Parts: sequence; C-alpha cells; structure tokens
Amino acid sequence: MNRRSGKQLMSVLLAVFCVLAVGLGVMVLMYMAKGKSSGIEKNAAETSDDTATQTQTETAAQQEQVSETVSQEDAVPAAAVSETGEDSKAEPQPEKKDEIRTLIDGMSLHEKVCQLFIVTPESLTGYDVVTQAGDATEEALEKYPVGGIIYFAQNMEDYTQLKDMISATKEFAAKSCPTPLFVSVDEEGGDVARCAETVGTTIFQPMYTYKGSTTLAHDNACTIAEDISKLGFNLDFAPVADTWSNPENTVIGQRAYSDDFEEAAELVASAVKGFHDGGVLCTLKHFPGHGNTAEDSHYTSAYSGRTVMQLEQNEYLPFESGIEVGADMVMVGHITVPSIDEEPASVSSKIITGELREKLGFKGVIITDSLAMGAVADNYESGELAVKVLQAGGDILLCPADLDEAVNGIEAAVSKGTIEESRIDESLYRILTLKKHIK
Repeated sequence: MNRRSGKQLMSVLLAVFCVLAVGLGVMVLMYMAKGKSSGIEKNAAETSDDTATQTQTETAAQQEQVSETVSQEDAVPAAAVSETGEDSKAEPQPEKKDEIRTLIDGMSLHEKVCQLFIVTPESLTGYDVVTQAGDATEEALEKYPVGGIIYFAQNMEDYTQLKDMISATKEFAAKSCPTPLFVSVDEEGGDVARCAETVGTTIFQPMYTYKGSTTLAHDNACTIAEDISKLGFNLDFAPVADTWSNPENTVIGQRAYSDDFEEAAELVASAVKGFHDGGVLCTLKHFPGHGNTAEDSHYTSAYSGRTVMQLEQNEYLPFESGIEVGADMVMVGHITVPSIDEEPASVSSKIITGELREKLGFKGVIITDSLAMGAVADNYESGELAVKVLQAGGDILLCPADLDEAVNGIEAAVSKGTIEESRIDESLYRILTLKKHIK
C-alpha cells in the first residue's frame, strides 16, 4: 500500500471513530435524561400519595371532631346522669315518697295526736271495768283512734275471754285507723305478771332469782313472749333494766335482774333477745334508773341522788346493753335526778333528749311511765303534762289521767304554736316505723 492510500485509510477510521463517539455520547445523554425523568415521576407520585394520605387523615379528624361536637351537644351532662339517673330532657318524674311519710301526710291533726297515746280500755270507753269489746269500744276508737291499749288484771277473766276481747278490739281499731294497734301488757314474770296471775300462762319466780344465768334470762323472756303472743299481745312492757342497788327499794326490788350493774347489763340484753325470739316487741324500763330510789313514784315524787358520772358508770349500763341488741322502746320513769334537772325525767328534755337520745344514742320509741301516777299526776294537769312530755322529747304517752284533756291540750298547743305539728310528726314517724315490725 502506498503512502497516499495509508493516509486515506487513517482518515476513514478517524471519521468512523468520531461517528461512534458521537453516537455513544448521544445514547448516554438519552439514558441520563430518561433516568432523571423517571426520578421526577417517582418523586411526584410519592408526593401525591403523601398529600392524599394527609388529606384523608385531616378529613377523618375533622369528621371525628364534628361527630364529638354533635354528641356533646345531644348528650346528657354527666352530672345530671350521676345525680338523677335520668335524661335531663326527659319528662321529670315525681320522687318516690316514703310510705310512712305519705301515711302521716294523709292524717288529720287529731288522728296524729291520738296515735301518741296508749290507754286502758276504761280510759278509752269511760266504763269502770272493761272485760269485753263491743259497741262502746268501737265507738270510742272512732272518736279516739289511739296508738295502743294496755290491759291489766281487772280486764282478764279467763284465757278465752281475754283472747276474744283483744281480737275484737283489733278489728275495731282497723276500721278507724290504717295502722296496727299496740296491744300491750306488763308481763315481767315474777311479781308483775298480769296474765300468769289470771289466765294461766307460765308462772315464773321473780327475775332476780335467775340472776346467775343469761340462758334463763333469754328463755324465760322467750316463753313469756310466746305465751302473750298467742293471746294477741304484741308489746310487753318488760324487761326491767333497773338494778336493785338500794336494798331498801321496794318498788323495784326483785323485779330487777340483778343487784350488780354489769351482770344486770348482760341479763337484760339476753332478755331483750328472748322477747324478740318469742315474737313480741319489748321495753326497757325505767330510765334513768329506779333501783336506787327510796320512794315509790306510783304515789309520790321519787329521787335519785346519783351524779351524771355515777349514772354513766352504773345505772346506764343495762339500758345501753339493751339498746345495743335492739330494744324497741325505752320507758322513762318519773324519777327526779337533781344533778341533772329539778323536774321528773318524764318531762325533762335534759334527760330524755340530752341523756337518752344524745348520750346513749337511742333512736327508737320513748314512752313515759303511766301519767296517772302520783309523781306527776299530783303536780300537773293532764293537758299540761302531755305537752311537757312532747316538749321534752317523748313519743308515747302512757295512761293519762284524762285522755280527753290530754288530747285537747296537745291540739291546743299546736294551734297556739307552742308545739309545731312537725314535732308531732317526728314522734309519729318513729311510732309507725316500729308498728311495721308488729307480728
């Protein structure tokens, strides 16, 4: 090959190389351009997806917020639900009224006042001695729908007669008053046993003779309760919670369960359980303690020289134990305790309210001893005495000397504003609450 031909060949190869280089460069540029375009598209797609997700999240949040707002606007306030249990937009419902309160609200003042008394059939009818319940009893109960009747030995001829009289009296009482009648008796056992003395129920020795045994105290009380319950009685004015601490005391004496205060407390508690097990209501008597007196309050004023501290450490113990196990009533005696008050306990707010209600915490029914007893009847008229009992905090007035005068006295006191009718309602509520437990 000549020199000229060699140069031509080199020119051709150089040209081909240039063409290939240009082509390769173009291909590289095209590839790079394509990759950059794909990256842009990918980023755009990711950005679009993120934006859509954020938008959906924000929309859902807005919907939830709206939903919550609507729910809060339509919902009952939490306080309204928790306090009333009802939708505040619902029709308001009247509060359910207390059954006893409703009964009291439907009674006249006269009916309320009469329920505060437990009386003898003689006091109710005006007859000298009553041994059967007939028209006079029915009419008397219509005029004076009393809370209860107390029967004594003079009303008892035999078992059948007594049972029939009680049954008829209950029927008459049911016609004039929607509440059960207290049918009561002094059946302590031993020296005070109206039914055992007359109609053949179980006879017991004086309670003092059984002082060593709480079992006998319970069983004796249970037997007494079962016996009188079969006759129709539902309330016994027993057990005696006095302690025979004064040997010269004859009004209590062996009626007490013991001459030791702590032992008396145990025995009285057992007796309360026994009366309840036998099916009758029972009464602790005679607060603030009649066992240390020398006088008999049936005939004259009786005094206790105890200080408040001495009473708390001694006389109060049997009452406290009886209250703790559920005694239904406490009978307040006509004992005067000068260290507390110059007036008899039965008309003393310091004793009834201050000592019995507040200090001993008794929430049940407080009944007086017989208001015909000399310790009070000789010093107060029946109307005045009845008012004073209520002012002191008593609930039931036992055997006023004059029923008509006592009832009228209370009604007049309410009319004059001396006693608020709400005070009558307060005692009546306790009385009717207890009557729900009559078997």
